[in-house]
Amino acid sequence: MASMVPLPRASCDGSAARWYENELGWAAAEGSPVRLLTGLRFDVLELPADAGAAVLRRAETAGPVVLMGRRMRFLVAAGSAEELPGLLDWLQWGGIALDLTTIGAGGLMTAPPPPGWPGSRGAAVWLRPPVPGREVEPTLPALAPFGRSAGTGGGISPDLVRLVDTVATECHRARLLRTNTPRTNTQPLAFS
Repeated sequence: MASMVPLPRASCDGSAARWYENELGWAAAEGSPVRLLTGLRFDVLELPADAGAAVLRRAETAGPVVLMGRRMRFLVAAGSAEELPGLLDWLQWGGIALDLTTIGAGGLMTAPPPPGWPGSRGAAVWLRPPVPGREVEPTLPALAPFGRSAGTGGGISPDLVRLVDTVATECHRARLLRTNTPRTNTQPLAFS
């Protein structure tokens, strides 16, 4: 007697992983959901979505960007995660709680469905997707030699210093706005 229970559908995760590997050259880890290895071709700056939205309004270009729940992930050049603490200190943001994290060498990032592919509700989505068929890495924010633009394509990507400064400013601003709501605003009014 034939089974009345249908066979499970094949997961599109395998084909999505192949898309990332074949179209972009990004390594994907085995399993479901698709996870991309960081530190090889890119690193990730992760920040609150409200701060990320403000960064997207301010930054002319910022490379690929992913929204995952209440967090936004900006893809930056590989090795940038290691540079972040020193860069924040140099920009005088060191020691300030920014709710900014990185995923670098040896890390994994949950991959959104490739651009144009269906996704599940609440899953990661591309806000600024990578463009297949061309090198993605030259468009990622990176540290630039002094006096030069970061992008190899005529300065099409921001340098990492400018992006991190914008990200730190917006993370700080968003944190202040979240904690200084009318219910919790305890700062007295200043009169001149």
